[in-house]
Amino acid sequence: MKRVPRYFELMQPVIQTLKDLGGSGSIEEIDEKVVQLLGLPEDVASQPHNPEKSSATELQYRLAWARTYLKKFGLIANSSRGVWAIVPDKRHIEQIDAQEIVRVVREQSRANREARKREPAEDDIDVDDIPDEVQSWREQLHRILTQKIDPAAFERLAMRLLRECGFVHVEVTGKSGDGGIDGRGIVRLSGILSFHVIFQCKRYQGAVTAGQVRDFRGAMVGRADKGLLITTGTFTRDAIKEATRDGASPIDLIDGDLLADKLKELQLGVKTEVVEKVEIDEGWYLGL
Repeated sequence: MKRVPRYFELMQPVIQTLKDLGGSGSIEEIDEKVVQLLGLPEDVASQPHNPEKSSATELQYRLAWARTYLKKFGLIANSSRGVWAIVPDKRHIEQIDAQEIVRVVREQSRANREARKREPAEDDIDVDDIPDEVQSWREQLHRILTQKIDPAAFERLAMRLLRECGFVHVEVTGKSGDGGIDGRGIVRLSGILSFHVIFQCKRYQGAVTAGQVRDFRGAMVGRADKGLLITTGTFTRDAIKEATRDGASPIDLIDGDLLADKLKELQLGVKTEVVEKVEIDEGWYLGL
């Protein structure tokens, strides 16, 4: 029976995946390719990390740590848009020594703590900070959405989100026996084309399955052009495949991470403060 690989066991697959993707890739692309590369079954890939704090799976969390170590070692870097890439002068590297990377990064971490007279961390990953893409604001938002607001408030949030994204005539139906349909709306493109959309909201701490996607599709047949499934959790790989299955009514998916990103982008209860400093990295261009 397969298990979720340790973070240091994922470092080489991350490097190989980035090479296969042409040197760069989004977090979603990397995570999906690593699953394929390692042949991880669905029950392993979708195992939750900490449902009460995050929508991330255990694999996603450990991959975040693998990327963080590789970044601190100087092998990969990430942009502000969440795209990771192999550092130009490291593209020739085929095999890495994960244990050496762990040793070097931990030594750097200890040196930094001593310089700042900090106490050692108590966790087993002894680095200065949390993984780059696992941010505390996401955990706080996830906790609020799943534990502190009621289902009706979450539906109202979904309505506001869709309106801010350009939907009109948005309403919550939420009738019992309505097949799990929570609401509907119309999205207009360029003021000319319009699509009727039915949406469903799931305040989940785990993963939405393919069966739940099929049930939603069955409820929307003949009632809308598209379906939209919004969850605070994640979707299994089979659920994602089911949502885009050929010949079936299309269903778009918004998981917990994408939901957090959209709320942040639209500043719906999430405020950001940005201090801009612009520098030109000539070496980056010369390394293309």
